Amino acid sequence: MMKPKEALKRYWGYDSFRDLQLEIINYCLAGKDTLALLPTGGGKSICFQVPAMCKEGICIVVSPLIALMKDQVDQLTKRGIRAVAIHSGMTKREIDVSLDNCKYGDYKFLYVSPERLKTELFIERAKQMNVSLIAVDEAHCISQWGYDFRPSYLQIEEFRSYFPEVNVIALTATATKEVREDICGKLNFKNHKIFFKSFYRKNLSYSVRKTIDKERKLVEILSKVKGSAVVYVRNRKRCKEVAHYLVSYGVNADFYHAGLLPEERGIKQQRWISGSSQVMVATNAFGMGIDKPDVRVVAHLDLPDTLEAYYQEAGRAGRDEKKAYAVILATDYDAKRMLDMVGKSYPEIDELKKTYQFLANYFKVAVGSSFMASYDFDISDFCDLYHLEPYGVFQSLKKLEEQNLILFNEAYNNPSKLFIKVSNQALYEFQLFNEMFDLLIKAMLRIYGGELFTDYKKISESQLASLLQKSVRDIRSLLRQLHERQIIDYIPNNNQPKITYLTQRQEANSLSLDLTAYEKRKKEVEFKGRAVVKYFQNDEKCRSLQLQSYFGEQSNVVCGICDVCVEEKKATKSIMADLDVIKTRIMLELSKGALDISALSGRVKFDDQKAFEKAITNLLETRMIEYNNQGRLVLSGA
Repeated sequence: MMKPKEALKRYWGYDSFRDLQLEIINYCLAGKDTLALLPTGGGKSICFQVPAMCKEGICIVVSPLIALMKDQVDQLTKRGIRAVAIHSGMTKREIDVSLDNCKYGDYKFLYVSPERLKTELFIERAKQMNVSLIAVDEAHCISQWGYDFRPSYLQIEEFRSYFPEVNVIALTATATKEVREDICGKLNFKNHKIFFKSFYRKNLSYSVRKTIDKERKLVEILSKVKGSAVVYVRNRKRCKEVAHYLVSYGVNADFYHAGLLPEERGIKQQRWISGSSQVMVATNAFGMGIDKPDVRVVAHLDLPDTLEAYYQEAGRAGRDEKKAYAVILATDYDAKRMLDMVGKSYPEIDELKKTYQFLANYFKVAVGSSFMASYDFDISDFCDLYHLEPYGVFQSLKKLEEQNLILFNEAYNNPSKLFIKVSNQALYEFQLFNEMFDLLIKAMLRIYGGELFTDYKKISESQLASLLQKSVRDIRSLLRQLHERQIIDYIPNNNQPKITYLTQRQEANSLSLDLTAYEKRKKEVEFKGRAVVKYFQNDEKCRSLQLQSYFGEQSNVVCGICDVCVEEKKATKSIMADLDVIKTRIMLELSKGALDISALSGRVKFDDQKAFEKAITNLLETRMIEYNNQGRLVLSGA
């Protein structure tokens, strides 16, 4: 098997590891449980991907978001590494083929959502695989003290018991001391080690700007700091509004949110990555999995929900270790509104039950059915049908998710896929007797190759249409006909949000809710909200030190580049200028003769008694003045 540096060079093209990476990898390769805390952009994925490449067998990666799974699978595939993700957006047949490939093929990575770990099908198929490593990404999700708790993560401990010889590596960018301890306990770590990189970013200047004219201040910042930027806002409507405002002031800006078509999101993202667009105004989903090292500014036009989320989002700036800026633009009213929103984010229990019942009505799901079944979900249509308010519905869905009853996946890009269900010989015979499909089948095989017989492959109807000089509509029609004739399995692209039932559908009135956990989680969210407001309002302590303290890292070394430190430097410089004036006046008065302190202070004009006393002390220490035998101050040597 390969050595870590050999794998790094062959697949990632790097000659050396970043700080802590090799230590983490070697500890993991020694077969020991490992918790790695590295900041955003610190190279967490390398820490489990390299050891997996150095071992025989497959690495099972537990990840909370479909978008993250798909991004990592795409990145690995581009490097010539076979990887697959299994998630709620896939058909049963697609899942079955993917699991077969992991068992019999040479796949190195299998990405799954934590909810998948409790299904009997997945457990039994995983037992038949040569599992070399279990990686838990975004490990803070396992803790109720974490900012993005997913109860399904608690099932990882039981799942790992089926592989007693396989070690686990857990990774996260943000975890307080309490959360770190919780992760290790919930994953049943033994003889483990926590690798911890400082939360301090020496090149990142954190600032808070209290202003009612946020957009104008944003334009001012972007005009002073050249280079790529991300501007985070809370909702889709604001994305478009702020982007258009920036454009009106000559800023090369665009907007991005999950409501856009997949193709449009892809084009916008690529333009920003390439530098064609300077500024991307987006909701907080933007940036995950995007490796763009030269972002110079990350600005928030609304207060983030937690300091964990803020640290991750702000950390997307300056990954190239050059000077970068993370700025919050907000008002005291924003702070009050944010705390109010936190309070409203935990609906009354009756609201949860009502939403759960409406879901069952909407999908026509009978009591006792639909375990692990997924349904396309249009929240606007749902709210219109039952006369509900979208924010309240969204929060109810997230809380039902925290209770491990459903999984609510927001919109993500799920491109069209295709799998040839018949043998090569049967396909050839079909082509001979069905000429109308011949050119399409040949084009499919030419573009996507023989892997279509063994695995579901992403396809582009536009690419096939261009090659065959047909319309996309015609290509989709032909593919659907091949699907109906059982020649292929064709899954058209779908970017709808999805609801997945994690238990059999229950009676809403007797819904199994853990009310103690609900209240506990509510208090934790309120605590995190207050921590954000405290950070926003505290303009006396270095911003970096505030963040380090929140995450349990002790330090007294100020960053020197945040807004608090810069203002402190300005104040110190101003005081030093005042001191020079006072010292000059003291020397002038003493040149006329000896004076006691009281008489001297009466003659020297000053606004600050402490500044006067400091000036006297400084002159005495530098021996510019001294006391004579009568206890009066005189010029030295006079």
